[in-house]
Amino acid sequence: MTIIEKSNIGATPFQQLLGHHPEAMETWVRLGDVLERDQSLTSTLKEQVRRTLAQSNGCAYCKAKGKPDSSVFDAKTSVAVGFAEAYIKLNGDVPSSISNVLKESFTDQEISELFAFICFTTAQQHFGALMKLEPEASFVRKEKADE
Repeated sequence: MTIIEKSNIGATPFQQLLGHHPEAMETWVRLGDVLERDQSLTSTLKEQVRRTLAQSNGCAYCKAKGKPDSSVFDAKTSVAVGFAEAYIKLNGDVPSSISNVLKESFTDQEISELFAFICFTTAQQHFGALMKLEPEASFVRKEKADE
């Protein structure tokens, strides 16, 4: 159970918690839409990074959407997920040796997009964790049935 009641504003439980401040919620959703869609990096790659971050960022709602799916990994996804894992384990203090691996696989534009996505996603997941946001019971039952 969340630590505050959900508002009537927003399409998802996460948005309803932010809906107590409609302007922030609307801006947050717009930024999420921009960062999550295909751009320099694919939405598939970013979803695997999101799933990786969710395993450590404490948001049960985010974690319930699944673990990374290595069957959809390509070379870039593997490097991005590896970087996300290092970022988590090292609390953001990533050594240049790891950053250099990114530079071998990604353009400056892709690295900027990846870092923005990682930071925004981490903020979302921390918000969900702070709010004690849990997956809805129907979602949990569906996920268990799919296993």
